[in-house]
Amino acid sequence: MRTLAAGMHASRLDALVRVYRDGLLQDTVPFWLRHGADPEYGGIMTCLDRDGSLVDTDKGVWQQGRFAWTLGVLVNTVERRPEWLAAAEHTLGFIEARCIDADGRMFFHVTRDGRPIRKRRYAFSEAFAAMAFGEHARATGRARSRDMAERLYLAYAGHEPSPPKWRDTRPMKSMSGPMIQIAVCQALRESIGLARADGDIDRAIAEIRRDFMKPDLRCCLEHVGPDGAVIGHADGRLLNPGHAIEGAWFLMLEGKTRGIGEYVAAGCDILDWMWDRGWDQVHGGLLSFADLDGKPVAEYWHDMKFWWPHNEAIIATLLAYQLTGDARYARLHERAHDYAYGLFPDPEFGEWFGYFHRDGRLSSPAKGTLYKGCFHLPRQQLVCWRLCEEIRQGRVGAFGAAR
Repeated sequence: MRTLAAGMHASRLDALVRVYRDGLLQDTVPFWLRHGADPEYGGIMTCLDRDGSLVDTDKGVWQQGRFAWTLGVLVNTVERRPEWLAAAEHTLGFIEARCIDADGRMFFHVTRDGRPIRKRRYAFSEAFAAMAFGEHARATGRARSRDMAERLYLAYAGHEPSPPKWRDTRPMKSMSGPMIQIAVCQALRESIGLARADGDIDRAIAEIRRDFMKPDLRCCLEHVGPDGAVIGHADGRLLNPGHAIEGAWFLMLEGKTRGIGEYVAAGCDILDWMWDRGWDQVHGGLLSFADLDGKPVAEYWHDMKFWWPHNEAIIATLLAYQLTGDARYARLHERAHDYAYGLFPDPEFGEWFGYFHRDGRLSSPAKGTLYKGCFHLPRQQLVCWRLCEEIRQGRVGAFGAAR
């Protein structure tokens, strides 16, 4: 049997292409268009039961931008299907008309018709909406969408939460800020050629490497002091393996895009450390949280298995294999893929369950919540489909000496 770069058999690679491509185009996206798209008010319904029926009519604003971005990327990179573009535009119309407050900030949670319920101190709604408007600008050439993408990105990049989450008694900062900035800049560089993207990405990566990555501890922390100091309390010791692994593939992707080996190496380090910290040696899969010192974790859902960390692990391990040619990453990808695809997909109604107990018992049958929507799974399917096609073309191991 033919083996690619001493790590992945061609027959498995062929099967993975079918799983990722067909899952994206025949299952995930149709599920959300069928059950989520709101023909009356626009946008996407975000609280869905197992069969796609409504649990609640409220809408999460993160998911509006994420849904429109997903469809925009598909229009721009897979096929210009009218129904995808129409659903994206209907969602963007809802965002612009109903999800932006008078001060220019966006809400987090609104009613079905767009009346505000919650507005949070952070600006992730702006980040995801910026990505979505960027893809629409790429698809249509509309200057208004480009302007919205740039304005919302600036609102995200320049936002200072007030009041801050962490007070002066114990000030901290979170990895989520620089990590999401990398992803948004990468998306906007691709869609609208954002001029400041490279510089903002470099600054965000420098902050992660300087302050959050701890080589001596072999971990990437979720929260640190303003100067990167380790905080010896529960919040400071918190490890979020899925979040860090998501950031790892953002770094690897930047290294791949711009030919920067040290970014690839840093991403692989984070992946290695957090796989070791987070992979459940008893039941398999990634734990939601762990403690730096092995102490009990404050979050009571720490040992649950959520869908999205596994989406990130599937991407990160496959990308690490493609970039380094290291067969160990092919093996890790096989473990992550086989665990996730053996647990999360719903063979009866489609899409993925999101929430399991540590031992693999289903915790909630919800397919959509304020946090789970049409984003992590289709992004994983699209990215991994592309990576598998590149690997089939022999594009493996370009950064094998980067570490």
